This record gives sequence, structure tokens and C-alpha cells, in this order.
Amino acid sequence: MSRIGNKPITVPAGVEVKIDGNHVTVKGPKGTLEREIHKNVSLEMDGNVINVKRIDDEPANRGLHGLTRTLLNNMIIGVVNEYTRELQINGVGYRAQKQGNNLNLTLGYSHPVIFEAPQGITFDVPNPNTIIVKGIDKELVGQTAAEIRTKRPPEVYRGKGIKYAEEVIRRKEGKTGK
Repeated sequence: MSRIGNKPITVPAGVEVKIDGNHVTVKGPKGTLEREIHKNVSLEMDGNVINVKRIDDEPANRGLHGLTRTLLNNMIIGVVNEYTRELQINGVGYRAQKQGNNLNLTLGYSHPVIFEAPQGITFDVPNPNTIIVKGIDKELVGQTAAEIRTKRPPEVYRGKGIKYAEEVIRRKEGKTGK
């Protein structure tokens, strides 16, 4: 019995959901998202409520039930409200600048790192040590933030690098003399 998969999804006003077999299109004020759903899961739309059904109780299909419902709900929330992910840069001389749609990152390397924004992602740099990744696709926002973080992950001795705003870096003590 899936607790998440059985929850109905309420479609807010201003959002249009089109179900064509296994292809779902969600159109809202911020943009349009499309996704193919698995063939073992079906969607039933009744007015402005969507229910997710599975064909049987096989373990794989039970997992797909909740997953499909969550992915569809994230699409509906994304076209109404943009998803954001905030990154912080720590370190002397480490900073970020916005150049058009791209990010110019100075991270202690001998060259600046240019990070190009994928389609549907925008960057906001309120100060040189903060990057905000915005977009309507939750999966793409998270993946883009993770790729930016890999350019210089935080290190445990001095905490230098790029980290998520809510991330806590467990600090280690350095070598001590005898």
C-alpha cells in the first residue's frame, strides 16, 4: 500500500495538464514541462484531480506508483513556482560573476571556470559569494547545482569551496606537532 502514490494531486487554477497515453504535458504560468511515464502506471484525471494507479502489486510497480505521483506533483508545482537552490562560496579570492546566462567562477585555479547554463536554468548572483540556481524543473535545478558544486567541493580542514546553503561541513583538526 503506497501512502504517497494513493494521494490525489490537485491541479491549481492556471495550470493545464494534458495526458496522452504515457506522455504527460503540464503547462503553467512559468512554462511547460513534458515527461514520459512508465507503462505499468496509469493516470486518471477527474476534473482538477489526478489519481495515479498501478497495474498490480509487484514490488517494482509499487515503487513506480509513488515515484510517478511525486514526479507529476513536482512538475505541477514547478510551473506555478520556480524551484531554487542556493550555493555559497567560501575561500579567499573565491567568487562568482554572472556573464550573460553563464557563470564565471574564480575558484583558486590558474584559470577562471566558465559554467554554461542549461536550457531552462537561470542564475542569480546577489553577491560574489552566493549563487542561486532557478528553474521550473526540480530535477534539472538540483543536477545543475550539483555540477557547480563539483567544480570545487568544500574541503574539511578550512572549509574552502562551494557548498549548499543549508549544508554543514564537518571540520577536521589538522596535524598536530609532537
